[in-house]
Amino acid sequence: MSEEQTTSRGRKSTHRLYRVEGQGESATWNPIGAAWPNRDGQGFNISCEAGPLQGRLVMRLITARDDAKGGQS
Repeated sequence: MSEEQTTSRGRKSTHRLYRVEGQGESATWNPIGAAWPNRDGQGFNISCEAGPLQGRLVMRLITARDDAKGGQS
């Protein structure tokens, strides 16, 4: 997946979508997509690059700290 994704209108993604396997410190976070807020601020457009989807999905605000740790808090 590219470091930063953009919409067809050129806006950068604000959130990253992860598929999380496991719990706690041993959880594995795999980036599978990105999200952009809708213009009206009432939802998100989500682009998912994985399928089929199973298990737990987590959407997190993109920050330098999350990028360095692979999305894990």
